[in-house]
Amino acid sequence: MLIIFIFLYLIVTILVGWFASRYVKTSNDFAIAGRKMPTYVVASGLFATWFGSETVMGASSEFVENGLLGVIEDPFGASLCLLLIGLFFARPLYKLNILTFSDYFSIRYNKKVEWISAIFMIPSYFSWIAAQLVALAIVLQAIANIPFVWGIIICASVVLFYTYVGGMWSVAITDTVQTAIIIIGMLVLMLELVGEIGGWQQIVDKTPEGFFSFTPKENSIPSWIAYFGAWITIGWGSIPQQDVFQRTLSAKSEKVAVNSAYWSAFMYLTVASMPLVIALCGTLLYPDIKQGDTQMTIPILVLKHSSLGMQIVFFGALLSAILSTCSGAILAPATVLGENLIKPLYGHRISDKKLLQIMRFSVIGITIIGVALSLYKSAIYELVGESSALSLVALFVPLVAGLYWKKATALGAILSMIFGTGVWFILEFYEPEIPGMIWGLLASIAGMIAGSLKRFFLK
Repeated sequence: MLIIFIFLYLIVTILVGWFASRYVKTSNDFAIAGRKMPTYVVASGLFATWFGSETVMGASSEFVENGLLGVIEDPFGASLCLLLIGLFFARPLYKLNILTFSDYFSIRYNKKVEWISAIFMIPSYFSWIAAQLVALAIVLQAIANIPFVWGIIICASVVLFYTYVGGMWSVAITDTVQTAIIIIGMLVLMLELVGEIGGWQQIVDKTPEGFFSFTPKENSIPSWIAYFGAWITIGWGSIPQQDVFQRTLSAKSEKVAVNSAYWSAFMYLTVASMPLVIALCGTLLYPDIKQGDTQMTIPILVLKHSSLGMQIVFFGALLSAILSTCSGAILAPATVLGENLIKPLYGHRISDKKLLQIMRFSVIGITIIGVALSLYKSAIYELVGESSALSLVALFVPLVAGLYWKKATALGAILSMIFGTGVWFILEFYEPEIPGMIWGLLASIAGMIAGSLKRFFLK
């Protein structure tokens, strides 16, 4: 019975995408839903950006194994990201009436920076997409015993279809509906489990000392630097990511864009805490769960503990969360690929109809790459970390400097991307005491300063 309801849910999702396709007439409709979305839709979309496999399965696994310090990156860093977008980025970027971050780099710097930024931005999504497909396949494997590879193919096909036909309209509509399902499903299950254990105080009493520590246990420089790195991996690294930007630009006004970021930050911090509490309760009620793959803690818990009705609500919520994240993650690089890499090759000869077609074909190509990577790696937390780190070391500094430092130049932006990515990539083959992403960020800052102030050094 559960399997039937899950497949019915997937079919309904496909139908919603098909319904949304009637609103897609132009590339603008496809990429940012024609800038017509109200606050609750944009806020739901921004919330759904990360509330997928990373939070429900990856972060909950880290939480039960490493306590609160294990999840600084998500949900705390992710909530910080949304707050910073509302404070410093949504307003100035919305005014430019653009489709992608690379469009901004073209306006602020030049066409070469636009092209290079797109080259760096697109690969940052491959790991993110793969993480969502892995999670979807794991869920189908748990509830329907579908082989992992077939689970990847089925889920990729569903997401591909409704993203291909409906673009941001599909993403926006499904995000809004799925967010409601997520909140209801998670809240009901969390309250049920907390009540069964005997309340929050009982949970605290049964956890090891220091489990809820919010600062590093060791008062050393490397520990604090690693702690800072956890905050900025998503907290800063996801600010220049296209999926967040696209959802923000779908707002019907500048004020809606800003307020939506604030609301989504609050929603994420509160709702994303629920899977953590659910997973912790599960390990206290069923200690043997920790013996296997802790990414499966919540799905196994629901199957062992809950009634059929709760299983339907929860797995509907879980699939909702992951599908929302996956669809946005596919649409983002596809938009950049079409708008900033392929469109310039046509010059002014390309029609909007042709650009829309290119973006849709790009969706197919990006999905195929995500599928290939998901079959190669299956650690969700690792895949997500790789995605955010790349955008942090390559794109964060050029974006911030472009907005808030008048002396930033195109050469500085290019050197920032190359230096930051190069240092980070080299250090990924080693295991330095200070995370390679911190060195990459410092190298990115150095590249921006050196390139932008070159004329002063040569005087």
